[in-house]
Amino acid sequence: MERREFLHLLTAMPLASTALASARANYSKIVYPGKNGRLVYMPDENGNTIPDFSNCGYMGGGVRLPDVLVRAEVKAEDGDARERIQAAIEKVSKMAPNKGGFRGVVLLRKGIRRIEGTIRITTSGVVLRGEGQSENGTVLVATRRKPHPLIEVRGTGFSKIVGTPRRIVDNYVPVGARSFKVDSAKGLRVGENIIVRRIGNKEWISAINMDRITVRPTGGTRQWEPFNLDYDRVITRIDGDRLTIDAPIVCAIETRWGGGEVLLVDKSERIAQIGVENLRGVSVFDKNLTAGYGKEKTRYFSDEQHGWDFISVENAENVWVKNITALHFGYSAVNIGRAKWVTVQDSNSLEMVSEITGSRRYSFNVDGQQNLVLRCQAESGRHDFVVGGRVCGPNAFVHCTATNAFATSEPHHRWSTGGLFDNVKAPLAIQDRQYMGSGHGWSGANYAAWNCEGPLVCQKPPTAQNWAIGHVGEKERGAFDPREDGYWDSFGRHVEPQSLYFQQLRDRLGTRAAR
Repeated sequence: MERREFLHLLTAMPLASTALASARANYSKIVYPGKNGRLVYMPDENGNTIPDFSNCGYMGGGVRLPDVLVRAEVKAEDGDARERIQAAIEKVSKMAPNKGGFRGVVLLRKGIRRIEGTIRITTSGVVLRGEGQSENGTVLVATRRKPHPLIEVRGTGFSKIVGTPRRIVDNYVPVGARSFKVDSAKGLRVGENIIVRRIGNKEWISAINMDRITVRPTGGTRQWEPFNLDYDRVITRIDGDRLTIDAPIVCAIETRWGGGEVLLVDKSERIAQIGVENLRGVSVFDKNLTAGYGKEKTRYFSDEQHGWDFISVENAENVWVKNITALHFGYSAVNIGRAKWVTVQDSNSLEMVSEITGSRRYSFNVDGQQNLVLRCQAESGRHDFVVGGRVCGPNAFVHCTATNAFATSEPHHRWSTGGLFDNVKAPLAIQDRQYMGSGHGWSGANYAAWNCEGPLVCQKPPTAQNWAIGHVGEKERGAFDPREDGYWDSFGRHVEPQSLYFQQLRDRLGTRAAR
């Protein structure tokens, strides 16, 4: 038998049938391998489970990032290179896409290029590729003395609602569910893009105590008002008036809090099939501007009039960023805004330059849904692996590490839902932030920390849950104790499978997809 065939059989073998593995393995009580090797999820009294995060990433997860053909090249030359690079992007943008939706690669040859302003990709099917993220690779130097993104991927819009809403008639749609019943499925078709809207009424805001946030002593605290969460999904099956969708619900939909509805959407304004890869970005800053941090007033570079994001993604889907290194940027290496199915992998954020205070140093920031940050490193950030307010999820950070962090990686504010920190080594916090910011309150709901390491705060918000499973590190008190603990399982000892994301991917699409 060939080694490859043996490994395939080994990975497909039910764990329960291997006595040695059973003797050594440590499993969670609520997510564990069944007799066939696939994960079993134990629901709570309302049917909620840890959701499946495997739809996160380019093309919905489990797809190898493409290798696209080069259609234009730009050599390194003296002077501002922005216009030459932009001209090459526009040239490729006018080419006809192939069957996969790709127009081609703009290849930036090795060397240092000074960029005064922003390089923009606004057309589907364009890939910007360098020849390496090292100092000897393709280096883009942001020279503009103003906060700005060095590379921007941006469509003209994200979603337009079309047609009339269909009401969800189930009294309770639990976390982790992929199906629910509507008052009428007439006219809907498999493959259509929809918004599954979770309504949050005034009574729900009161139930989670976010209309009674402790007021900041210096003022500026805003109590929460009712809001909706719009989950971007695809219909995969229709049985009468029951819809099945491609990715799970990650915040329970309850009639008593306003229920939910389904809306058809037009996503034609999004751009797609975009890649940025093999680049090094460096932001020029004024080294004469410094500030002191901490009791010791340690000096650090604090200039803020320079490059803010290395790469920004907005109004797009099916995008990847890989093998990039960002140095000296003020806000992020990669900033994912209103975008879906984005993979950021094997990338670094280093030596950030800004004041060490709010709204700065969010090394890998996610404000969209079904996005994946994989094998990334952050250094000298604040909120290194972070999700913004009212983000719908799921989103996943997998095998990531933060060092010299000035704050925690976290869902940052206002009921972000459905996130996974999987084998993340960083200070983490999933908690009620109360008056922080302008009234951040409960930062995240239905978040899982799986086999992570470092200090961790994990609290349970009313009407939802957060999970800390297989955590090795310090169990920290929250900023506003006392609060009810989240679900802690196997504290101090990692569990099997090592990675929840990759096991879920294997369960859904097979071993080849996980590889």
